[in-house]
Amino acid sequence: MEKRKEHELKIQENGKTSKSPKLCGTNYPVSISFIVVNEFCERFSYYGMKAVLTLYFINYLHWDQNLSTAVYHAFSSLCYFTPVLGALIADSWLGKFKTIVYLSVVYVLGHIVKSVGAIPSVGDSTIHIVLSMVGLILIAFGTGGIKPCVAAFGGDQFDEEHTNERRKFFSIFYMSINGGSVLSTLITPILRGDVQCFGGDCYALAFGVPAILMVIALVVFISGSGMYKKSPPEGNILLDVCKCMGLAIKNRWKSSKYDPKKKHWLDWAEEKYPRRLIHEIKMVLRVLVLYIPLPMFWALFDQQGSRWTLQATRMNMAFGSTFVLKPDQMQMLNALLILVFVPIFDMVVYPLIGLCRINLTPLKKMAVGMIFAALAFGSATLVEVNVTKTVVEPAPQGQCLLQVYNLAVSDVKLNIPGSNLFSQPIKSYEDPPAYQHIQLGGHNKTINMAVTQNESPYQCVQTFTEQKAYTLVLHSNGSGIVCQLATDNIHKSEKMEAYLRFINTRSEAVNITVGAVDFYVPEDYGISPHNSVERKEYTNDKCTSGSQDFLITLGLLDFGASYTVILKGDPGEIILQKMEDVKANNVHIAWQIPQYVLITAGEVMFSITGLEFSYSQAPANMKSVLQAGWLLTVAFGNVIVLIVAEGAGLDQWMEFLLFAGLLVAVCIIFSIMAYFYTYVDPDELDKLFPDKTVNDDDEDNLKKNQKYHMDQTDNKYWKQQKLRISPRWSMNRNTYSVNTMTSWLNWVR
Repeated sequence: MEKRKEHELKIQENGKTSKSPKLCGTNYPVSISFIVVNEFCERFSYYGMKAVLTLYFINYLHWDQNLSTAVYHAFSSLCYFTPVLGALIADSWLGKFKTIVYLSVVYVLGHIVKSVGAIPSVGDSTIHIVLSMVGLILIAFGTGGIKPCVAAFGGDQFDEEHTNERRKFFSIFYMSINGGSVLSTLITPILRGDVQCFGGDCYALAFGVPAILMVIALVVFISGSGMYKKSPPEGNILLDVCKCMGLAIKNRWKSSKYDPKKKHWLDWAEEKYPRRLIHEIKMVLRVLVLYIPLPMFWALFDQQGSRWTLQATRMNMAFGSTFVLKPDQMQMLNALLILVFVPIFDMVVYPLIGLCRINLTPLKKMAVGMIFAALAFGSATLVEVNVTKTVVEPAPQGQCLLQVYNLAVSDVKLNIPGSNLFSQPIKSYEDPPAYQHIQLGGHNKTINMAVTQNESPYQCVQTFTEQKAYTLVLHSNGSGIVCQLATDNIHKSEKMEAYLRFINTRSEAVNITVGAVDFYVPEDYGISPHNSVERKEYTNDKCTSGSQDFLITLGLLDFGASYTVILKGDPGEIILQKMEDVKANNVHIAWQIPQYVLITAGEVMFSITGLEFSYSQAPANMKSVLQAGWLLTVAFGNVIVLIVAEGAGLDQWMEFLLFAGLLVAVCIIFSIMAYFYTYVDPDELDKLFPDKTVNDDDEDNLKKNQKYHMDQTDNKYWKQQKLRISPRWSMNRNTYSVNTMTSWLNWVR
């Protein structure tokens, strides 16, 4: 009978006690299996949706890159503000179980609305935007609201004596988070790009699958309802802290010069709140002051899903001739690298640093993490500089771009009045080296150009409009040189495709099918429109001219390039000549790996260490306040990106360099603040104030002991790491405490 009791869990609900068997005769309650599966599905739904979000804004809603980046980070910021609200609801009103259920319903509704907004046949573009924004807001409240509850609720299922099992549960819980993140960032881009629906990329499916996973998460979680241990709401210390600070500010404002002086502004709340609580708040505020520079790190870190993804769209994604990576799949690299780096840093890097007798304190580690993140953006800057070499920059106001195709049988000379451009003869069927800038001096201008062939002069009169790109096609007819102007597409495809058009010099019209795209090219130097085609090697494509069918080979149409194919030859043959108007993406995606390595190393040193330090410096009942502060640093970091993306107006490489420079400057400020910070041991509060109150002498004694604790930090705590939390239960994964606000294991990225 005693043996059976060891494998049963008492569940308290509505005053009744029931029993549930534990997993396979262990001390693990069956209920945690529902929680782990729920977390896996929820993380899959969140990261899967977020992985394709930036490209959805650009390719489906047709927003520009800056607006897409701003909205992406506004959504991310909201996801970090709402956990504070969710924790307050759980701890002060509904309890964790009901909070998870109710907000998961909101979460599911958000996914459904978001998926419906991605169906082209549902309304116009305004409806799509409205549905998308409503869906994202609901998702932000859902994911943020349940974020601080799930891990803590899982920990509640264990008896107090089963601490080892609880610790292992969090490792499993953490693996479910990583599993959901890695799989979703791998799968949803495939659903987006490889599955075609409604005539294009299937964003409805890419959002719909995460919605289904969230429905499964909710159903699984509710299925275990009868097995859960459900703790009633116990109140939230954050509310008490805010009320205490509010009262202190109020009383300080109302005080007069005749009132007794206070050592600290918080002491003005002594009339209502215990002095021990006030002193604990003072300790927390000292740590929160150190949080002030931290948002800049997150401003860089969270651009992996926005600016870095957009950078990947202008790079070569092919690995060999068979495997092509999606640009939004590169985000998966961070989750994979973190699994490798955490044990390496814990078991190799830090011990080696210790053997070298280097005093690497927690705050120093955080500063080094900032430097790593800045170096990551330095690497991104170098990549961006090389990426932009394949980009044709649009002409500024008052100018246009021009290139010349000479399709005549001999060389020609082109003279543009007031310009020394095209000073050299243009060879027959020569691929133009680059676009030239033509000065217009206004919105548009008609230019009378002189063309010379074999010493014979001809006039070419064309009208140009500012900020457009043109190809001037010169060819012969019976009476001499004829010119015609074609508008070019110089923008690289955001869908990693190639642009293609044809010029037909033959006397018969031509119909060509390239992949799934049909082209009609009129006779006698007719020009087809630009169409985007899938990146691949094209051989044996069907071509019809008159009553004859031909098979043509275009070769590789590469990422981001724009091609013009000249069709020539006698009636019984077709000869192709391929021109590259916009160069293909020639910087390989592997060059992004160094920046991901550096940003992940920075994450390990900054985030994990930062939370360990924060936890060591705050009283046990104040750790929830620190979590709220930590989440807000991430939220404000995303706000910084939002402001820069919409307001700076810089070239992308300059923006990367700006962020790197700002983080270095912030790192210097943080290092100065850290130099003057004095470490304390919150456990000393219980020894100094056993009666839970604080008097002036006790406060003075504690201040005298702070220097001692700082000197003893490495010997007593940081080398032994008695309070060390499990790696990667930080930043985006929160560490457990029974109070919801101190649940640090759940990812909050």
